Amino acid sequence: MTQSGLRDVVEDERFNAGVGWLIVLFLLGTATSSLLDGDLLWAGFTLALAVVSLVPTVAYRSPKAMLPWEMLALASAPVIGRAFLAGATLAGITFTGRVATYLSVAAVALIVAVELDVFTPVKMTHSFAVFFVTIATMATAGIWAVVQWLSDQFLNTAFLLDGRPEAVVEKALMWDFVAATVVGVLAGIVFEYYFRERADAERRLPEELEEVV
Repeated sequence: MTQSGLRDVVEDERFNAGVGWLIVLFLLGTATSSLLDGDLLWAGFTLALAVVSLVPTVAYRSPKAMLPWEMLALASAPVIGRAFLAGATLAGITFTGRVATYLSVAAVALIVAVELDVFTPVKMTHSFAVFFVTIATMATAGIWAVVQWLSDQFLNTAFLLDGRPEAVVEKALMWDFVAATVVGVLAGIVFEYYFRERADAERRLPEELEEVV
């Protein structure tokens, strides 16, 4: 059975580790800022993203053990978009936190796939990795919708319950799920191609840790 090659992309280079840590520090700073502003939902999302990103570092007890910085940057898209691009338009298209969140959910699903492949006995073929990313994206989108609803109910936010009729909210939510599914499929295909091309790349794990993997 052909392996997905995801293990091979967890490589160690100073540049990768440096950029990875900059992204993690940005996430932690943004989470702190959101918490101070009372935006508990986004603070929790951003903090969870930072924690997931640091799993390799904690597992190997080495600051050089980092996932590919490209993956971390993509997963951080909604945080970056919320901070710098929310409401901006390009060619008539308005950037929103919802659009960026779909991309982030897919990237987070891929992070989980990579960490399962590297740090557990689970090994995935390319096709199963695509399937996993797609299903995980759909599942995470559902969880995110529930979290937003709970926030609206108990924290007086207006992510879903913003005064619109219930039927309108439900229809918009269903289209959100459709969009998340489409993004999940496309992301799975793109990531499969990306990782297949990088299967023979030099590992980003420190040499002294490669024997453990």
